[in-house]
Amino acid sequence: MDDRQQSLWAFMWEQKDKLLAQTLQHLGLTFTALLLAIAIGLPLGMFIARKRKWATGILGFAGVLQTIPSIALLGFMIPLLGIGARPAIVALLVYALLPIIRNTFTGLTGINRDVLEAAKALGMSKKQILFQVELPLAMPVILAGIRTAAVINIGVATLASFIAAGGLGEFIFGGISLNNTNMILAGAIPAALLAVGLDFLLSRLQQLDFIKLKKLGYVAVIVMICLVGYEFWPVFAGMMGKRPANSAVAIKSGDRKLVAGFTPEFMGRQDGNLGLETVYGLKMPIRVISDAIMYKAAYEKELDVISGYSTDGRLKAFDLVVLKDDKGIFPPYDAVPIVRQGALTKFPDLESVLNQLAGKINDSTMIALNYRTDYLKQSPERVAKDFLQSAGLYKSPRKGKGEVIRIGSKIFGEQYILAQIYRMLIEGNTDYQVSAKSGLGGTKICFDALVNDQIDLYPEYTGTGLLVLLQPDQAMLKQLGQDKNKVYEYVSKYFQEKYQVKWLIPIGFNNSYALMMRQKQSKALRVTTITELKNYLDTN
Repeated sequence: MDDRQQSLWAFMWEQKDKLLAQTLQHLGLTFTALLLAIAIGLPLGMFIARKRKWATGILGFAGVLQTIPSIALLGFMIPLLGIGARPAIVALLVYALLPIIRNTFTGLTGINRDVLEAAKALGMSKKQILFQVELPLAMPVILAGIRTAAVINIGVATLASFIAAGGLGEFIFGGISLNNTNMILAGAIPAALLAVGLDFLLSRLQQLDFIKLKKLGYVAVIVMICLVGYEFWPVFAGMMGKRPANSAVAIKSGDRKLVAGFTPEFMGRQDGNLGLETVYGLKMPIRVISDAIMYKAAYEKELDVISGYSTDGRLKAFDLVVLKDDKGIFPPYDAVPIVRQGALTKFPDLESVLNQLAGKINDSTMIALNYRTDYLKQSPERVAKDFLQSAGLYKSPRKGKGEVIRIGSKIFGEQYILAQIYRMLIEGNTDYQVSAKSGLGGTKICFDALVNDQIDLYPEYTGTGLLVLLQPDQAMLKQLGQDKNKVYEYVSKYFQEKYQVKWLIPIGFNNSYALMMRQKQSKALRVTTITELKNYLDTN
């Protein structure tokens, strides 16, 4: 236990500069959205307290907005506002509105009518009654709404990293993808402390009288504005058309350094950004972003270079080209179903059925299948069935009543397709029932579910098994090199010994990491390899 704690603190100390920067980003996002929510929500709450007929409609609309899943809400913002801080701030603002509007309304309408009548009898104007009677009496309830909004925003802001807005979510989601508990905790602990600390401070404010509260409120607003201005000046400058020279918000190439968009997982991997820095010496402005939107961001010229997957259908959809890995930092990533040994014992026919897919899907076939789901928006079930029929492997499901086989998948299109292919193979060739648990997240979530008997199998990649799960030393990595057979034999051997998990026969395609650019930009800059990209950056 002590060693684990020391390892965590050592990691956090090593990453202290990045952790501080992400904490400031997190606070900047939270306070910006909170200030805007107060500026909008407080007057709205006061308005519906006066005009009661509007209350149901406005509160209902704010409630509906808050029911939208946070990931979906962030996704809705992208076509309107692009990627980065702006869509994240708008999404957080939406989540903060309901508690502020509702508590302002509740606080004002809950005041004893006799008090208001007495104020009128003293000759006070409506404005005087509002600011000297109603708001002071309602302020504890209003602050309770602001407390709720602040805590909600701290939590939801961790998702901002999906759209390149920064924050502590970069550590959390990177750690989930990399099977790195220290990285997860390095993001989760500060986020939790921020939520608890901010809630405590606001609870203390609730206990102050209105005069002291106004004075402290002015100071708090000034501090929040300074923090927001410091952290998001590039965003505000961009909105005014004045981009700082070192800003990663400037996106058009030609007069500044190119900007990269990398996933949280890619940032922390040796066969990712770490390898690019150590092997190629490649350094460029980076925006951490979800792979769900980085392809479109590259297509729309918000990013110039992205980390992607060599068999992704969006290569074709968004006219991107893979830069050649001329120094070989990306190991083989052969797709292979991995199965718990206990499941193979329990279901004797399972291995032979799964191996029907062995060698049947090459790189170009997988790109075409992915293109149908990623760009043509066809369902994974339809794509899987069409492929099996074209390959002569499809059989009508037997609708068995036997034991249930649980298939997992990660949270991207290719994995959904493979999960459906395996489901249809099992249902058509056995009497087993199948439960597909798709979209389980990154490598850590899927693999933990497998070894903890929550699922029986899922599609994995040899490179991921090697670097993320087994993590051999550099001498062994050098010995294995780019030989896909050696990598497959190594992961097969040690997964069996260490986890009692079997790697079946490879499916046939290699979905390795890759750096990508727009085809036109690649031709214009004469950049076709990672080394040429590095040289271009050094000379421009």
